[in-house]
Amino acid sequence: MPRGLRGVLYLLLCLVAASCACVTAARAADLPSIALHYGKQALLASLKAFDIAVVEPDHGFDPVAYRAGKAEGAGSELFAYVSVGEVHPSRGYASRIPAAWRIGSNTDWQSIVIDQAQPDWPAFFAEQVIAPLWTRGYRGFFLDTLDSYHLVKNADVAAQQAGLVAVIRLMRTRFPGIRLIMNRGFELLPALRGEVFAVAAESLYRGWDAKKKRYVEVSQADRDWLLGQLAAARDQYGATVLAIDYVAPTDRALARATAQRILSHGIVPYVTDAALETTGVGLIEVLPRKVMFLYNSRESSRINASNAHRYAEMPVNHLGYVAEYVDVNGSLPEVVSAGDYAGVVAWFDGYVAPDRTGALSNWLAARIADGTRVAVFGSFGFQPAGSFVRAAGLDDAAPPKGALKVVSADALIGYESPALPERRGVEAIRVSAPGARTLLRLSDANGTHYDAAALTGWGGYVMNPFVVRVLPGEDEQSRWIVEPFAFIRQALALPALPVADTTTAAGRRMFFAHIDGDGFPSRAEMPGRRLAAEVLLDDVLKRYAVPHAMSVIEVETSPQGAYPKESPLMEDVARRMFALPHVEIASHSYTHPFFWDSVERGEVRESLQGYSLAPKGYVPSLQREILGSSEYIRSRLAPPGKPVGLMLWTGDASPTEAALDIVDAAGMVQMNGGYTVATRNYASLAAVSALGSWQGRRFHVHAPIMNENVYTNLWTGPFYGFERVIETFDYTGAPRRLKPINIYYHTYSASKRAALDALHKVYRHALAQEIHPVFPSEYVRIAMNFNDLVLARSLDGRRYLVRNAPHLRTLRLPAELGYPDLAPASGVAGFNAGPEGRYLHLAADQASFGLQPTAPAGPALSSSNGRIAAMTRDGDRMLLDLRAHVPLEFVLANIDRCTASADGKPLTPFRRDGSLTHFRLTAHAATIELRCRLA
Repeated sequence: MPRGLRGVLYLLLCLVAASCACVTAARAADLPSIALHYGKQALLASLKAFDIAVVEPDHGFDPVAYRAGKAEGAGSELFAYVSVGEVHPSRGYASRIPAAWRIGSNTDWQSIVIDQAQPDWPAFFAEQVIAPLWTRGYRGFFLDTLDSYHLVKNADVAAQQAGLVAVIRLMRTRFPGIRLIMNRGFELLPALRGEVFAVAAESLYRGWDAKKKRYVEVSQADRDWLLGQLAAARDQYGATVLAIDYVAPTDRALARATAQRILSHGIVPYVTDAALETTGVGLIEVLPRKVMFLYNSRESSRINASNAHRYAEMPVNHLGYVAEYVDVNGSLPEVVSAGDYAGVVAWFDGYVAPDRTGALSNWLAARIADGTRVAVFGSFGFQPAGSFVRAAGLDDAAPPKGALKVVSADALIGYESPALPERRGVEAIRVSAPGARTLLRLSDANGTHYDAAALTGWGGYVMNPFVVRVLPGEDEQSRWIVEPFAFIRQALALPALPVADTTTAAGRRMFFAHIDGDGFPSRAEMPGRRLAAEVLLDDVLKRYAVPHAMSVIEVETSPQGAYPKESPLMEDVARRMFALPHVEIASHSYTHPFFWDSVERGEVRESLQGYSLAPKGYVPSLQREILGSSEYIRSRLAPPGKPVGLMLWTGDASPTEAALDIVDAAGMVQMNGGYTVATRNYASLAAVSALGSWQGRRFHVHAPIMNENVYTNLWTGPFYGFERVIETFDYTGAPRRLKPINIYYHTYSASKRAALDALHKVYRHALAQEIHPVFPSEYVRIAMNFNDLVLARSLDGRRYLVRNAPHLRTLRLPAELGYPDLAPASGVAGFNAGPEGRYLHLAADQASFGLQPTAPAGPALSSSNGRIAAMTRDGDRMLLDLRAHVPLEFVLANIDRCTASADGKPLTPFRRDGSLTHFRLTAHAATIELRCRLA
């Protein structure tokens, strides 16, 4: 072929390929994303990435709560799975079906085939099956088993089909606005033109062989027939068409490729596991934000006392992932779905009990075999040997003899402390798999090599004592030996993705202050001997009009408490504090318990601490400590209508699941605890706590930064020690922004001049920064939202989708991802540069955006100290509704061709800095309008 003709042909082929891609993208944009999940533990947050999620309604899901206040059809909707042609005896309505209507059985599912020709069946189905679900809030239904009559010999096909049509028509009449997805039922479509929303079919490219229990490829003949049926349903009868294919839950690449093949036909894809119990790939792919944490409850009975939580969870959080804990002493999940989990972190200080060794070894070997990424810290939980070392690409070696020395150390080793070999406790293993990367190699007196840390094809491991070193001394400081962020990222092969961020809002580091009520009765060691609480009110709260939470301990301030003579004055001070508009009201309990688990059991252990405030004869009670104290504050101290919305935990600040249940049921939020105390003297990531800790299914939010009690050696002095929290602000702000700025202290800090002076120094430093003030309860909701925010990506990989972000409105873009493409984005107001990349500002609870290598040139919000309540872009016009808790400040980018106004009045900047224009208002809120000349 002549070279010129070959070139022309090549260009034509490229144009055709590009055209196909554009057609596919256009089709995808016009199609609804649909998921199906029949598991009891369906991840409803993940399913919110889809427009429609079909679930098993008998599992008790609440479709109204799922909509989260949105109008029907305005966001993701739950559809209920219902079987029309069959009923399983476990269904509540099964016993009410007359025997005469039961015409056969499906032995594969142990279900009964229903005679669709029975005249009363449509009404029964509508009233007994659909109506209860409609009452619960379901407005869409997935109709299954529409062809079950074929299982019955000599069935009158025409009568059965007519009966099915009658069922569907009565549903539409009885329940106006109902949306229906039929699973197959192709032969019904001529009679139901325009009456069903969608038609689904299973196994277009990949299926499940139930008899052989394996995933299979569909034959070409079966595929061609099904394609013809789906095309007719779409093109002749106007239905959206959906293909449900089945792929092993660990094979994400095949699921993605299968979904793309389905979409190429203009068919909505959904590719999932055979049991429909994991999050699959559809028009969009949910990006897993969970990491499974294995821990040994026999090492630490509570998760928040485990080393996995103490050390590994913070880096995992900062990388954008949520820890889900699994105790190796219980049952281990059969599968770790790639659609739900980014990988597994295992942290063991030693070996598990002998009765669990086999199960754990086999489980880890199975995960390695199925491609699940695993990062192991400390120990594998057993002595690696036999089949496990073969599966893991390791060799076991003889125990070391004599002194050990370091042969080689990767750059990841020696991060905060050097690797110092110890013969005791070194695991006698070395890597053997090709391509593995040894991070730390040791040798003994005989020259035998041991690999104490390595990155492998399945993940990686770091063995004790080369993970964290606990330094000698009373303060028990720790140092990381391995660089945790890089090790976890590389071991789990975590891709560069937008990260849900809990430190920043509208491009600025968040700030708030909260005060535990301890010391309300204390007298200030200053002239006048006023109450420390009164000094705090006059010298601090009135001076710094920024968001605070103030709390009291009921037994300290109440007339029935420990200080009845002082109560009138204390209650008066509390009332004046709570009346301030920049102070939200919190409870610090009734008696300040130290051990919350003992309160749940009604045990009196507080006296062992030597400072119990409990009245004589009091039996500890969670309800009294939480609800009773909140009611005392509401009825005696709070201004009318101002809620008591925050519970600040006391003592060990380690609430139980039952305590967290009570707070949640009361409509409150909660915080305290944690251990972030990093300073120049304790410059370690080990001194930065995780976002919070899990107690069963409840999440306890940690205080971002610890209080003055820690910085003053448990209030023994020096009493100016809290000024060192400024070092903590600095450490947690750069080179990684790990925490917001949080000034956390007790009422008694106003009792000593040195402590009060330190407070002023801390406030002055914090308020001199470019901050975004929030109330503590707002921060708590942001932290809680971190756990269920959904990040997804379009099937073509070009667009990110964020859903379920009512409170957390910042994504951190790693520098290698480039910049947001703002022009076609929705729900994105702008971005600002930060320590690790760029902070993207979301303007709604859902958003979509793409990326580009260069900075966008159009107008955008760079930063603000106010929340983005709403945003619209319409041609040459942009509206921003900004609401702050202090006088509003904001910075706009690329507005040289724009005019700016606030609430209709022209704006004058106070500074220009290159492409950035800075504004400052006296008002706390404003609607900013930009009108720009289009190029």
